[in-house]
Order: sequence, then structure tokens, then C-alpha cells
Amino acid sequence: MTLLAPPSGLPLPRVLGGLLGVVLAAVLVEALVLSYRGRYDWRALVTTLGDMALRRAVGLTGLSLAGPLFSWAWAHRVHTLDLSTGGQWAGLFLLSELAYYGFHRAAHRVRWFWASHAVHHSSPQLTLAAALRLGWLGKLTGSTVFFVPLVWLGFAPAAVLGVLSLNLLYQFWLHAEWLPRLGPLEWVLNTPSHHRVHHACNPRYIDRNYGGVLIVFDRLLGTFQAEQAEEPVRYGLVGRPRIDNPIRLGLSEWQRLGRDLWAATDWRQRLAVLVGPPGP
Repeated sequence: MTLLAPPSGLPLPRVLGGLLGVVLAAVLVEALVLSYRGRYDWRALVTTLGDMALRRAVGLTGLSLAGPLFSWAWAHRVHTLDLSTGGQWAGLFLLSELAYYGFHRAAHRVRWFWASHAVHHSSPQLTLAAALRLGWLGKLTGSTVFFVPLVWLGFAPAAVLGVLSLNLLYQFWLHAEWLPRLGPLEWVLNTPSHHRVHHACNPRYIDRNYGGVLIVFDRLLGTFQAEQAEEPVRYGLVGRPRIDNPIRLGLSEWQRLGRDLWAATDWRQRLAVLVGPPGP
């Protein structure tokens, strides 16, 4: 089985492809409505579209640091889980949520991953379009390595990547800043309110609410922060100027990382630069 061949009966690639048009239509409708109300940042939208185009171009090269690891894990899997039962699907969902939490926390606390993920947090306005600003060098960081253990356990790579795609699709609507809190659902699900906190650059809110579909791992592992009425959220990157050129934006944190690696005097310092938390 090739890395991206869908397992039998799994039409996720077709479904996700069909939803892309719906996503783009929602982005346009929100842009027009918010623009009519006088509070939409069209420059940010153009930057996001440029990032999407560059990410697509990089994707067409087929380059991926994690791809060989997925192939190795599948070749040496412990079991073969064909997802023929509801329990197996539930297990894949929960394990993928935990893997996503691990990835997302590392994307904020490990500088190698943050260099690409910072692009997603660079938008000065939280909109549906901001959900699509993912960083065009993301595939070259190997961030999907956090999902390799699921393949080693016996879940087919296409199933793992398909569930991850659904996770990201769920998060699309979380970027609508105008959506209210959702009552009791706030205890279990990641919601627009929780995600506003995640995108905020207020000191109180930074590095919180890493969940994908669920918020329970944040609550269990001490990274949850509720939105506070007395402290409205602010967006953007702390200590960074606004960049509207998508090429410069995608390279900006990598350039900072490269300069710090060059300035390091030994391998211990270089390793600390790569895997330590992002600096100011």
C-alpha cells in the first residue's frame, strides 16, 4: 500500500476536496459582510491567499520530511486495524486528538516547528480566512511526525491523515470571531471562544488551548485558559512587525532561527536554539 492510497471504503479525499469550495465561499461571504460593516482587513486576506498558493506549489514537489517515517511505520506496524468497527474509529479519533495536542503544543514551544507555525498566528485579524494561513514551508518541518505512532500501531496512513484533515476542517469555523460562546459544549469541545484565546497575543492568553476538536486534553494537562470578558483578545505576533508579503512572511522566523544558529558557539547552544522555546 502506498503512503497516500485510501483504504477500502474511505472516500475522505473526495469529500474533503468537495468541501474546499464551501470553505472558500464562506471566506468570501464573511469578507463581504464584515467589509460592509467596515471592519475587514483585505490586505490580510491577500497575504493568506498568497500563502495558500505557495503552500500548494511546495506540495506539488512531493517533499515531506515525515513521509518516509510514515512508510517505515506502516511497514513495521504492530497490527493491521481495518477500521471495521466503531471502537476502532473512536480509538483513532481520540489518539489523533492526543497526537494533535502534542503537535500543536510543540509548534508553540519548539522553535523548529514554531518557525513555520508562526505564520498561522501572524494575521492581525481573526477571520475564517486566517484558518487557511498555515505557512508554506510547513511540510518541510516534519510536524506530522507526531502522528507516526498511530501508523505504527496499525492505522493506515491515509486514515490517519484523513482524520487529521477532518480535525483541521473542524477548526475552520473556530476562526469566526463573531461567533458567541456555546454554553455546556465549552467544557468538551474546542470552540470559537477557546480559539480566540489561542490566537491572542495577550500575555495572559499566550500558549493556551492547543486542542483540535476537543478541549479536554488542555483541561487535563494544564494548558486551558477561558476567555475573560474583562480582557479582550488582541491578535498578531508579539514583538514582530506586520508582514504582508507571503514569501517574506513564510521566511521571517526561519531567518531569525538561522541567525541565532550562526551566532551559537557550540553544538549544545545550537540544539537549544532548535528545540528550545521561541525567543523574543
